[in-house]
Amino acid sequence: MRELVPVLGAVLLLYFVVPVMVLVLTYSPTALLTSLTETYVINAAVTSLVAALGSTTIAVVFGLPLAYWLSKNTGALATAAMGAVVLPLVLPPVVSGMLLLTVVGPNGLGGLTDLALTRSLLGVVAAQTFVASPFFVVTAKAAFDGIDDHLEEASRSLGHDWVGTMRSVTVPLAKPGLLAGLVLTFARAMGEFGATMMLAYYPRTLPVQIWASFISDGLDAALPVAVVLLGVALGTLLIVHALRATPWR
Repeated sequence: MRELVPVLGAVLLLYFVVPVMVLVLTYSPTALLTSLTETYVINAAVTSLVAALGSTTIAVVFGLPLAYWLSKNTGALATAAMGAVVLPLVLPPVVSGMLLLTVVGPNGLGGLTDLALTRSLLGVVAAQTFVASPFFVVTAKAAFDGIDDHLEEASRSLGHDWVGTMRSVTVPLAKPGLLAGLVLTFARAMGEFGATMMLAYYPRTLPVQIWASFISDGLDAALPVAVVLLGVALGTLLIVHALRATPWR
């Protein structure tokens, strides 16, 4: 029975690897490179990049203090707050988009303000932030959890205030985990589809363009856009591994 363990694991591993290998071996690299210069691919890539940078920035600015607070508190309020943070991770992205649409759509806050939150870049950022920012909060909290509280207490005993302690002790010690969370959040934002399609749809991001190209022109038209996202995914894995702060360890 013990001999079956690596065999069973290898079956699932092959299931992960084979589709990527088929993509690499089946399609002509020259044709793919030519397709990558198409206007619709470039526009989708620029939209995804700009929106992902925006949503990642929001996640860091607001998620960092939230993660630190969650790390230092264990009461009922903190437990409820952590549940709210994790909720977008377990919700189907399409459902997340529907929830956002009820709040910021034409019949919600979007109808009461001059901000165009649907069919706009701002709507794309809003959808990506909702789905991707929990990755940063959860990863940053884990990084803060690994810091010995005595080190922060020692810093404060030496005359450093909270800001000084965060800058000189807490953040440097948590830096690998924070960077890993940042990279994962950016990658998740780049790959977000369901919530973005429901809330914004235009301008098209890479995942939305993949769907639109596949529906209208088939697999060959969608493939170049998918290659860009595959490159982002592989780059994310390499960066997170280089940081030696993978959250699954």
